[in-house]
Amino acid sequence: MKPGPLYQRDRDWHPPALTPDYKTSVSRSPQYSMISLETGVGEITGPVFGHNDIDPVDKDLLSNYAKSGESPIGERIILHGRVLDENARPVPNTLVEIWQANAGGRYRHKKDTYIAPIDPNFGGCGRTLSDENGCYHFRTVKPGAYPWRNWINNWRPAHIHMSIFGTAFAQRLITQCYFEGDPLIDKCPILKSIPDPLAIEQLVARLDLNATIPLDTIAYKFDIVVRGRRSTMFENRPEGN
Repeated sequence: MKPGPLYQRDRDWHPPALTPDYKTSVSRSPQYSMISLETGVGEITGPVFGHNDIDPVDKDLLSNYAKSGESPIGERIILHGRVLDENARPVPNTLVEIWQANAGGRYRHKKDTYIAPIDPNFGGCGRTLSDENGCYHFRTVKPGAYPWRNWINNWRPAHIHMSIFGTAFAQRLITQCYFEGDPLIDKCPILKSIPDPLAIEQLVARLDLNATIPLDTIAYKFDIVVRGRRSTMFENRPEGN
């Protein structure tokens, strides 16, 4: 697909930059009106990744940091889905990266001071390329909830951070994936900053028993939608060219 203009961002779909109940947004939100710039070639092309850039073990967080013969502690899960554009067309060969806390809710990061222990067999990072149909999958452990100093007693729901490069720099998406049935989702100040409940639902991975490995690994399905190309209607194809 040749480079071309991307859809304009829907500002009503995304949360406002300033949401005082999410305290960090107060210091991180812009204080002046945004500047509207036309996209150039630098925003609508690249980057390009090849399979030689990725090691097959990168997508298996159950083994990519573990010692030989050992494995991480926690609920073993598969996280899978498709990367699509806004016209529901697959986005193939795009880099999908994840990072997360371990099953106890602690990141392998020197500034994470939560009292939960570090898992010596879990690094918490992975990456893969989507296939020709936009499909991706990871094996990992379900991350634990952890406390954070937003207010006195706030806890982040279990979540996995995701970075998707898409086919253009302006298409890159950084987001978080949550898990169906987590009671902390409705109480999270970050998620409550999102005005549309349907947008929150789009951030929740659904239990997928059809993709589980019996007696081994449970599965969750999480489809990712990145900004799509503007496309003229073509005959009877409502998805465009």
